[in-house]
Amino acid sequence: MSARIRLDIAYDGTSFSGWSRQPGLRTVQGEIEAALGLVFRRSGGAPGLVVAGRTDAGVHATGQVAHLDLSAEQLQRLEWHRGEADGGVPALARRINGILGADSDIGISGSSIAPDGFDARFSAVWRRYEYRIADGAVPWNPLERHRTLRHPGTLDPARMNEAARGLLGLHDWAAYCKQREGATTIRTLQEFHWERGADGILVARVRADAFCHSMVRSLVGACIAVGEGRLEPGELAGIRDAMERTAAFAVAAAKGLTLTEVGYPPDAELRARAERTRARREPGESLTAEPRIG
Repeated sequence: MSARIRLDIAYDGTSFSGWSRQPGLRTVQGEIEAALGLVFRRSGGAPGLVVAGRTDAGVHATGQVAHLDLSAEQLQRLEWHRGEADGGVPALARRINGILGADSDIGISGSSIAPDGFDARFSAVWRRYEYRIADGAVPWNPLERHRTLRHPGTLDPARMNEAARGLLGLHDWAAYCKQREGATTIRTLQEFHWERGADGILVARVRADAFCHSMVRSLVGACIAVGEGRLEPGELAGIRDAMERTAAFAVAAAKGLTLTEVGYPPDAELRARAERTRARREPGESLTAEPRIG
């Protein structure tokens, strides 16, 4: 009997050309699928991964989710080791990590049999990200350089929060996305706020049902312009509603962005959620390509 497996994944995106497998480039999907190919080299080779959301080059993750389907033969190969330290489906994560190496910039934090109806992409009800900025109000810590944007000026988080609150809701985000032919830019922004942590770092927390290409980094870039005083908080909603790209702000760098969590409904609702999500896709949008993150 075949089975669907859920993988929980973290990675430092600094050295990757994004999530998606690309010929001649190092990607997260490519590295994991190569490791799977070694695990299952005697039983059909590498299964393909379906991910909750593709991340762009340089974007990190602590809460990425993907699924893969294993044949009966592949499951049997995992179960052959049952009773030993590395036996069964839960140990698939350890086996992948062992192939990737102790100092890898990818870590599989868990592997498990997925509930009936689970689809890493289509069953998801929201994705959450964080964006980190070290502005002029805090000393620069070089250890943060791969996951935090360094900004020389001092930003005003109160103004940035006012702008963020004004963007919430179901809207067309074409002005904040790099559009892909045939893909919808209509999304529900469920949460967006800024806070300064104990270390002084400004952290944005952003959640939506899905994000289109470059959306999070565009929202962050617009808020930086507000925090600097170059834009007024209310202008960001006006830019959104104009539905046209603008030169009023710069898209923030990828390195400050991390996917932290993907939300799913209760197990009994997974299949129905996946079917509804597929049905909502507008005509012409690919149903096989995962939503972009970044």
